[in-house]
Formats: sequence, structure tokens, C-alpha cells
Amino acid sequence: MTPKEVILQRVKDEDVRFIRLQFTDMLGRMRNMAITVDKLDDALNDLCIFDGSAIDGFANIEESDLYLHPDLSTFTIFPWRPHNGKVARFICDVCSPDGTPLEYNPRLVLERVIKEAADMGYTFKVGAEMEFFLFNTDEKGRPTTETNDKGSYFDISPLDNGENTRRDICLNLSEMGYVIEASHHEMARGQHEVVLRGDEALRMADTIITSKMVIKTIAKRNGLHATFMPKPFSDEWGSGMHLSMWLEADGKNLFQYDAKTNKFSPIAYRFIAGLLKYTREIACITNPTVNSYKRFIPGADAPCHISWSENNRSLLIRAVRTRTPESTFIEYRSPDGTANPYLAIAAILKAGLCGIKDETIELPPSIGMDVSALSEVERSMLGIQRMPVSLNDALRIASKSRFVEDLLGARLKENYIAKKAEEYDSYRRVISRWEIDRYLEQY
Repeated sequence: MTPKEVILQRVKDEDVRFIRLQFTDMLGRMRNMAITVDKLDDALNDLCIFDGSAIDGFANIEESDLYLHPDLSTFTIFPWRPHNGKVARFICDVCSPDGTPLEYNPRLVLERVIKEAADMGYTFKVGAEMEFFLFNTDEKGRPTTETNDKGSYFDISPLDNGENTRRDICLNLSEMGYVIEASHHEMARGQHEVVLRGDEALRMADTIITSKMVIKTIAKRNGLHATFMPKPFSDEWGSGMHLSMWLEADGKNLFQYDAKTNKFSPIAYRFIAGLLKYTREIACITNPTVNSYKRFIPGADAPCHISWSENNRSLLIRAVRTRTPESTFIEYRSPDGTANPYLAIAAILKAGLCGIKDETIELPPSIGMDVSALSEVERSMLGIQRMPVSLNDALRIASKSRFVEDLLGARLKENYIAKKAEEYDSYRRVISRWEIDRYLEQY
């Protein structure tokens, strides 16, 4: 049977009645068109059309007709929906009326960089730690800022009141075909983590966007609100989306650690060098909200500076040794859950590939100390730069970046930066409680 025939048979056998055709907009928000099973043949033949002019970053009003091309490998049934008249979904690529992929579709951006890696002989593998907060809701179901527990790192019931919700999340993701390596309570009150097993880059981006949907859906069904807002509390640790990554060729991990030389492979070091070089330029993609930059403060377990280490867990990049050399990886710790996973993973991969191709990019020394404890002069001598201090700072850097333009294309870069600049300007106009408390009486 062909893949289409397999899907049609499964839809019939399992009484699937509704299909969601899902895709993400420029900002990483999941969108979807729901169709009945009677329209499935149309969907499988790329005949489902929507108004792209209403989606951030997709099309002008003059070219608004866009088509959804389902990726058949992403077909899955939602286990939490009714067992009679089930609901399934596809993740879709977005195409122009002539059938060509939309050049500024985020999924296509990642597909282009994956092809660039493939042309060099590489497969990119990525795993993700999804950190999020669970909040109580009010009588109308709206989120509050009251957490449902006071637990801390690795706590268990009764301190961890979110364990049942986490279990439901993991069970539903597993039933959908995703592999969960671990889940636990994180450092802050109401903060949790679900660890997604590493997979090829495109499938991992699909997994991340799906897991966010599942986490929010299951939390709501349990009377809670899940948020990937990086820093909801000023006095608690924030939520990141640490990404573990490695390159493979012919099934072999190219980042292997050699116990005899006490070193990682040269290609691992080149990848790190590229990622360090372009981190400031891609920060508005990996950390795309005003709130993202509230994480980057000393002592909050988020990287404030651009540095790396083979043993220091607090730095931006960590080269991780494991008991088996073939399972070593690099951990990149700045991204957070508000990022569009397609754009973020594409940016990271392209930066690493640039490091491999351009051997003039210098790798600074591995740092084994607390970078935040060093003076500015000491950091400068070590070649350590600071992360952007605000979304506005990150946008300023990206707007001048040829790298970001090569990654996104001129049009998507312009649209993305303009939308984010609008967001920052909206934030800048708000008078905060801090300003009232600080200045109202003092001046």
C-alpha cells in the first residue's frame, strides 16, 4: 500500500471524522484548518486553500491564495479527543498557487538549511528540554499568576501538584508516537520540564510545536494553564528550551569524544565556533520576545554571556561527554519556548555549518569558571561577549546581519524584524509598576 492508502485505511478503521491541517506562522504560532473526513482526498491532493494575507509574514493581499501540502509522515490521531468520531492531524508545508513551496514559510527555511547540511554529507539531530509553568485558572477559566504547587527541583507529591498533569502529557505524546526521555519538576514553583528524545531536525521541530500544543491542551483539560513565557516571576528561575545537538554521517556521530586525546572531534569544535560567532545575530530568533531577555541575568541559570565549556553547566554552550563516545552532543542553552522551532533550529544549524566551512572563525578557549564573576576587562581579554540585553538590542544586531538575511531571505527578514520591532515599541509605551514605585514619589 502507498502512504496515502495506509492513511485512508487507518482513518476508516479508527473512525476518524475530522482532520486538522496544521502549520505555523512566522512567529511560531500554530494555525490550522479543520476539515471533515469527506474532504481528506482534497487535502491529500493539495487542494485545500486558505487566505495567506491574514497570517503573519505569509503573503500580501494581492497574493493571498495559498495551499496546504500535508506531510504524510506527520499524520497522527489526537488521543484525548472522543473515541467516536476521532480527530487527526497533518503538519503541512505552505505552497503558492503554482505548487511551489512558499519561500518565507518557516518550515521551508529549515528544510533549506537541512538540504545545505545534506549536501555537505551531514544529518542534523536535535533533542529538546521543554520547560513551562503551570498556573491555576480563575472561575472563568482565565490564567492567573498563582501556581498550583510550591515544589522545587525534582520534588515529588505532595509538593509537586503538577505530576498528574505531566503524566497525562507524557502519555498522550507517547500515544501520538513521540518518545519522552524524562519529565520532572523544575527549579521554580509551578515549573516543569518534559525532555524530548533527539531526532532529525525537521521531525524535532514538528515534535516541539506539537508538544507545546499537547502541553497546553492537557493542562487546560486538568483545569490549569500552561505557559512557555520565559520569565513570569522576577524572583524565580525562568524557562528555557535547551537544545542538544549533533551531526551524523552514515549513522555515525561526528561530535564523538576521544578518551585517548581527551578531546572532541575537530568538527564539533568548528560547529561550536560558528554557533558562538553568530549567537548575537540570531538571538531575536532563538529568544524572540521582550520577556525572553528577563532570563539573562546573573545567577538565574541562564547564559548571560557568549562562552562555552566542556564541563561548566552555566555557560551558553556545553560540549557534553557521555559514557559512550558515539552519544556525545552539544547543548545550546539560550533558546526559550517562545521561539519558532523551525527558524530557531535552522539558525543554529546554519551557524554551525558556517563554522565548519569557514576555518578563519576562531574558537575561544573553554571556560571552567563563573563568567559572571569576571570583570568586563577580564571577559574582554577572553573574547567573551554579552548576550543582547533586550529584544530591541537583538533586533538592532539582526537588522545589520547578512547571516540572518541569508538564512531567512530578504523579505522574511524584513517582515520578521518589523513585526518584532512593533512588539517592542508596544512594550516601550507601557508604564510599569516598577516605574510608578520608583519615580512617583522620588521625583
